[in-house]
Amino acid sequence: MKTQRLVIVLTAVNLVILMLVVLRAKSVASSEVAPVLRGRALEIVDDQDRVRAMIKIFPANPTVKMPDGTTGYPETVLLRLIDSKGAPNVKIAATEDGSAVNFEGEANPTHVQVVARGKSASIKLVNQDGREQLVKPQ
Repeated sequence: MKTQRLVIVLTAVNLVILMLVVLRAKSVASSEVAPVLRGRALEIVDDQDRVRAMIKIFPANPTVKMPDGTTGYPETVLLRLIDSKGAPNVKIAATEDGSAVNFEGEANPTHVQVVARGKSASIKLVNQDGREQLVKPQ
């Protein structure tokens, strides 16, 4: 009989301790905020699991051929904001030698590009019909 009472008392004490631990864990978890989120890349997805925003670091590529005819591209940190069709409508890039911002329109190739790399800067405007205007300081 004494053993049965001891088992009941120990079980009750264990339940009380468990409840205290669970309540304390909930209050600590809800009041603290992680000071830093660290990782190699970040993707934000919508309800259909489509990537809608992305931040990623791309390594340097000395052999890539650029649209302006130059060769090579430095390491780049890129933020992309992507529409529901999967097209990146906003791109913000930071490289070792400058930065660029690209805003895409609904119809390809419509876009605005602002670039500051090295010692030069430019703004490029392109309409749907492919006509473009390039603005550079004189």
